[in-house]
This record gives sequence, C-alpha cells and structure tokens, in this order.
Amino acid sequence: MTFPLPEPMRLALDQAREAALAGEVPVGAVVMRGGDIVAARRNVMRTSNDPTAHAEIAALRAAAATLGTSRLDGCDLWVTLEPCAMCAGAIALARIDRLYFAAPDPKGGAVLHGPRLFGQPTCHHAPEIYSGIGESEAAALLRDFFAERRG
Repeated sequence: MTFPLPEPMRLALDQAREAALAGEVPVGAVVMRGGDIVAARRNVMRTSNDPTAHAEIAALRAAAATLGTSRLDGCDLWVTLEPCAMCAGAIALARIDRLYFAAPDPKGGAVLHGPRLFGQPTCHHAPEIYSGIGESEAAALLRDFFAERRG
C-alpha cells in the first residue's frame, strides 16, 4: 500500500523540479511551523554564483527572515536529499525540531552517511530525523538530471 506524500514534501519536490529547469541540481527544501509554510526554496548555487546556496540554506535563511529570528524552534525542515555537512550544521544551529528528507546521499550526505553530524558529541542540537519520504521521486529527479548531463 502506498500513501500520498505529505504536502511539504510535494512542495519540496516542486522546488527541486524548478531547480532542474534552471540547470541546478534538483534539490528543494521547505520550512514548516505547525501547519504553515514558512519558506520554500531550491538550489541556486550556479545561478547565484554562491557555493553555499543549497536549498536547505536558502530555506533556513528565508524562514529566519520571515520569523525575525535565527532560532527556528518549533520548525520542521523537509528536503528532497539528505543534507550535506554544511547544511546539517546549519540545521543544528537553527534548532530545527524535525528533519524529513527523501533520498539518501551516500556520497555527500552527513546525516545517515559520512560524518553523521547529529550523532557527534560536539553537536549541540539534533533534530528528530525521518528519511525516505518521497525517496523514489527525489532519486528519479536526481538520476534523470545527471543522466541528461552525461548523455
């Protein structure tokens, strides 16, 4: 039995599709507080010439600006790909309550792979982690994006 994807992950996948159309690696992120969307962003590293402009960072920045605080207590982050070390660090610093991500990233991920940042004793805040939500859709977006560039 399959279940429909939660709205925040559908929105994150829409953001990822927009990223792909712009020539960016298709990753999207959504910050929620309660049932409200606070921010929805996509990767913009190439178009902004900013190596830190990952979808998660862009969404956290937008949410912080909207809420008027760098502490995003009570917020959840939904993202289409397992966050890298930079993004995991930002998630910890922002005090995100729950992290939901779709596809794992064995090569660049830092949550379930690599440094497993939230499990380190130097990490002062670790969100609850839920993985695999929308994994097949997110993985297909990434696979198609890179296959197109290699082909």
